Amino acid sequence: MFATYLIGLREGLEATLVVSILVAFLVKSQRRDRLPQVWAGVGLAVALSVLFGWLIEYTSTTLLARSEDRELFEAVTSVAAVVFVTWMIFWMRRAARTIAKELRGRLTEALAVGSLAVAGMAFLAVIREGLETALIFYSAAQGASGDTGPLLALIGGVVTSVVIGVLLYASALKINLTRFFAWTGALLILVAAGILKYGVHDFQEAGVLPGLNNLAFDISGVLDPSTWYAALLAGMFNITPAPTVLEMVACVAYAVPVLVLFLLPARRTAAPSTVDTAAPEAGRTEADTDPATAPQPA
Repeated sequence: MFATYLIGLREGLEATLVVSILVAFLVKSQRRDRLPQVWAGVGLAVALSVLFGWLIEYTSTTLLARSEDRELFEAVTSVAAVVFVTWMIFWMRRAARTIAKELRGRLTEALAVGSLAVAGMAFLAVIREGLETALIFYSAAQGASGDTGPLLALIGGVVTSVVIGVLLYASALKINLTRFFAWTGALLILVAAGILKYGVHDFQEAGVLPGLNNLAFDISGVLDPSTWYAALLAGMFNITPAPTVLEMVACVAYAVPVLVLFLLPARRTAAPSTVDTAAPEAGRTEADTDPATAPQPA
């Protein structure tokens, strides 16, 4: 549940900041008449993201009858989720400095075209986050069949991100976005390593990869799977007491270099960046007024 809450919080806050930039630009430009189109585009993106998540689940549980096919499908979605998580984390760090300017530029062009263009621009700005969330959530929650806990945790993360975004927009909350995205990014890398480990195991169960019975170690006597802390570790990072050699090789080979690459640029970054998410009339975020609190790219 913590992993899915973190996914909802991180992805939700990114989407919320994007929407805040669009809304603030329209307010500042005295184009409040286009706000309904923005919300329509955002609503459509959310609806299609939910539909995409349902389609993935329906495909796995209903359309695929053979267990081998389900294992292979889950393995492929796990690898895809790891790719998206990794790309999303590094993209956010790289694009943080220019994202507000780019969004304003696109919205200016859309305003010149018409209402549909504005709605389409808002839709495209949010749909990527929504599709990523659906795919990553499915991969992170595969081991919790029939349990609504991960879904509720995801919704809780999204709701939390919306509340934070609203408070930032209204200048009622100050948050160090650089530190927030750094910590959540590092945690998501560990979650992604667990998802990759799960995917490798599914590939082995589907017969695509060998070594299903070749265990790296077995600490079941120390890490009892029935205990709460074992369930917590398994749910957060897919740490199991008896992993295969190939699972551990894939997990470590991903987690170590990606974490190093993610953390090193943060120490080398000297120039601060800003994310302007609110108009003067509506208030400004801490990222606007204090460069130290804005997300910094690599």
